[in-house]
Amino acid sequence: MKSVKDLLWTPGMTVKQLVDDFGSLGYQSIELNRASDLVCKMKQEGCKIFLTFTSNMVTTGLRGFFAQMIKLGMADVIVTTSASIEEDIIKSMGDKIEVTTFNADDIAMKEKGENRVGNLLIRNESYMKFEDKMKEYIETIYQKHKRIDVSLFLRELGLLLNDENSILYQAAKNNVPIFCPGIADSAIGFHLYLFQEKHKDFIIDVIGDFKNIIFSSNHDEKKGLISLGGSISKHYAIFSGLLNGGFDYAAYLTTSHSSSGSMSGATTKEAMSWGKLKDTAAGVTVNGDVTITFPLMMIRALEKLKEIGLIENDKSKIHSG
Repeated sequence: MKSVKDLLWTPGMTVKQLVDDFGSLGYQSIELNRASDLVCKMKQEGCKIFLTFTSNMVTTGLRGFFAQMIKLGMADVIVTTSASIEEDIIKSMGDKIEVTTFNADDIAMKEKGENRVGNLLIRNESYMKFEDKMKEYIETIYQKHKRIDVSLFLRELGLLLNDENSILYQAAKNNVPIFCPGIADSAIGFHLYLFQEKHKDFIIDVIGDFKNIIFSSNHDEKKGLISLGGSISKHYAIFSGLLNGGFDYAAYLTTSHSSSGSMSGATTKEAMSWGKLKDTAAGVTVNGDVTITFPLMMIRALEKLKEIGLIENDKSKIHSG
């Protein structure tokens, strides 16, 4: 049995060294260390890796990190929510999301045309630019497809972008499908509705897309899941896994707890009762802010995988946005 060890700072300490030490620190540090090990095993065993996240994470600087994970081959299938798409496009247009505080004067912000997401700020002007750009993008795609599955629609959007830090761009470039079962939600859904009102023959096929995520994996191949937060993105992925025999590995990172009975708080152990994870699956649930836990978990995993030659150095370069 492993013993608890004191955490000590050493000059020049790396993220890998820190998360290595987490393995004998205690509480969620141990779970984070185990989750990082699990990600390494997914890659070493050639798993098809599903990465799920919600839009609030794309609002943050994780957006470029997600794009980098796709570029590095650390995600084979993406499932996310609709605002992830719009905020990825907004940032691709060069608009900035600014830092404010959790205690900002929200009434004053509204009067200035500012919208708060936690301690981040998006200006109305960004959505106005997004609206103009989406009209252009949807019209372009409409000329090629009158009826289109959501994942293909998002691929076509990615092909219209030219931003290395874009999730859509990197996914399209690297043939990684993005699934968004809740595409009708948020501003992007509204603009699709407006376009469809004028073009009745234009159909975004949400139900038809379900076959695509089912056939994105199969019973025979090993499957790994990295799920950040919860919501529809998490469930859409694990339900597709259920239909293909269940996931072999799963790392859940969330701020929710199982006591609520929510999808966001459901643990990897609970998923076994549904068959979404195999009975023999290795699963870890880490409680904590994903903007802290995900970079720590992934950077340590990337360093370990680079050491054994499963990550290419030249592919790791992506500019800071």
